[in-house]
Amino acid sequence: MTYKFQSIDEAQPGLKWQKYFNQMWPSYKKWYFSEGVNARPRYLTCLNQLKKHMPEILPIYQQLVALAGGSDAAARAISMYNPPMYFSGCSQAVWRRHNEVFLIRNYDYHPLYTEGVIVKTKWDKRQVIGMSDCLWGLVDGMNDSGLAISLAFGGKTEGGSGFGIPLIVRYILETCDTTAEAVAALKKIPCHMAYNLTIVDYQGYAVTVWLSPNSAAVILDDLAATNHQEKIAWRRHAVATKTVERLIFLDQSLRSEYQTSARFIQSFLQPPLYSDAFKRGFGTLYTTLYRPTEGVMEIIWKDQHWLQSFIDFTEEERQITYIDLGISSLNIPKIVPQKS
Repeated sequence: MTYKFQSIDEAQPGLKWQKYFNQMWPSYKKWYFSEGVNARPRYLTCLNQLKKHMPEILPIYQQLVALAGGSDAAARAISMYNPPMYFSGCSQAVWRRHNEVFLIRNYDYHPLYTEGVIVKTKWDKRQVIGMSDCLWGLVDGMNDSGLAISLAFGGKTEGGSGFGIPLIVRYILETCDTTAEAVAALKKIPCHMAYNLTIVDYQGYAVTVWLSPNSAAVILDDLAATNHQEKIAWRRHAVATKTVERLIFLDQSLRSEYQTSARFIQSFLQPPLYSDAFKRGFGTLYTTLYRPTEGVMEIIWKDQHWLQSFIDFTEEERQITYIDLGISSLNIPKIVPQKS
């Protein structure tokens, strides 16, 4: 199957975002209300939670809701407060040697359920580039202050009250300049399920943050993360995605005195980091690399290399072919988020 990736450059929310919303909304609406309309929070709850935890992006939220037509359903979904549960793979790491700093990650998911859109925006003070998700969130990205961040599923099936992680990533890049500022913000924002965030800034200060619903954020000096936290909580997922093996590989690579940045990057295109398990919902869809000191983003496939930057960002499309596609055979349990 051939899948389209595209890049969109729109400083402020406008016609481009509106067109994209109109294309994607039927699918997102079906997903967001898949457990029933009453399973999702009411509009005022969503609005009040945004005001409480992320007031800086409230004006953008209101602009997007207006562009989306102002319906109750769209306003609730765009808030990303207590969305349905979702699961993925992913490997991520920070390289910082010999005056070279970058964040690299593999995004492992099903092609049918990813947006495949690289966005460049300037909604407030900071320019942001990254991979879009949930219409205005990001699964990985960087701002022009030199802060880069990516997410990986944390390997737990428990849910709680909080925001979807793509919006949290967007918020961090919209409001923070350094890793320290990002950590301070993450300690205050509730996340509705377990996720691992790896963050690095232009000074090379890097951390991994474990987020879990109804628990305090755990801040680590680790330069790599996959799909578990302190211990394996969902063994079937861990075995299927080889989360332990991938993390061991990353840690050993980063510690090896013989490792080079070129070989480290190339390793993301090979097992155990690279996965072709698209049918089971966690094949490697792309590799992204962010160089925060240069403002450069690289999107890498085995047969293509796409370069974008704050200085030179181009709107175009790329066709990527994946094999072994089909309905996921990884039986993911239906989970009702717990009340906090």
